Amino acid sequence: MKTDGTAGRPAPFDELDRRLIHALQTDGRAPFSRIGAVLGVSDQTVARRYTRHRGSGAFRVLGLAEPRALGEVEWLVRVQCAPDAALPVAEALARRPDTSWVSLMSGGTEIAAVCRSASSEHSDALLLQKLPRTPSVVGVAAHCLLHEFYGGPQSMISKSGALTAEEAARLSPPPPRRRAEPVVLSDADRRLFEALGRDGRAPLDELAAVTGWSPTTVRRRLAALRADGVLYYDVDYDLRLFGYGVMVALWLSVEPAELAATGEALATHPEVAFAGATTGPNNLFASVLCRDTSALYTYLTTRVAALPGVRTMESSPRIRHLKGPGPYLAFSPAAPRSRR
Repeated sequence: MKTDGTAGRPAPFDELDRRLIHALQTDGRAPFSRIGAVLGVSDQTVARRYTRHRGSGAFRVLGLAEPRALGEVEWLVRVQCAPDAALPVAEALARRPDTSWVSLMSGGTEIAAVCRSASSEHSDALLLQKLPRTPSVVGVAAHCLLHEFYGGPQSMISKSGALTAEEAARLSPPPPRRRAEPVVLSDADRRLFEALGRDGRAPLDELAAVTGWSPTTVRRRLAALRADGVLYYDVDYDLRLFGYGVMVALWLSVEPAELAATGEALATHPEVAFAGATTGPNNLFASVLCRDTSALYTYLTTRVAALPGVRTMESSPRIRHLKGPGPYLAFSPAAPRSRR
């Protein structure tokens, strides 16, 4: 991979890279020929770019399960630790299959993570029994995610304008159908999601070997899961290559009458990668990405300051990102991943 001459750091994504990532965020399994037609380049060019960046770790496509479609409950968890124990506890959390978005926050004594439980009835076992319990863990706060204003199949790249609206529409799948009841996954479905969590573009033959199905059955099941809103594709990428230098968790206390309007307004901000309503005294959470601290200050004192009904604000910069939406990978701390 080419570098920009700064301590061997990979060069930032160019315009074609950004357009490719936006295309993959829109449809992670779209054939290279269809992506190339939208981008105005050959499928060989798309394949080369994809292979190079995936091999270098600059980005990867993931196939993920939508928790709400499965009836699962998500919790935003904050774990307070002694300084020398924070990293081992964070790594233990990151290795768990029911966690995502595990980070060390400012000061190195707080861990932020998203934990999933099969239902509200199972949440007590997750939060009271399964989270790390050592003398170095001095406090755990958990807030239930009540509503998602922005996130899941939407990402920062979706707001970037790398693709025009017409180009994105050419790649976008039909909107998922609404189901009255949660979808129940079989054991083979779960093996399928495990494979897609490692590589969302895994070949059909590979997915067939994992599930025990034929390639034709795999293709049909992928289509059905996506149509039901259970399966979506995400691109996990190196934030530095998009020019993001600061990641901040933002906790807002908003007047109840203004919560929906404020959350919807927050979701439109170019700086916001995720926004959701939660339980607790801080009832609106956002993950914010900015170029640098100066840009963060400008964002907080303009866009956030203009939001209706905000009573208090807490911001917590991330100092190390251990796990994103997919399986735990031991990335270098110098290479923060996208996005929440």
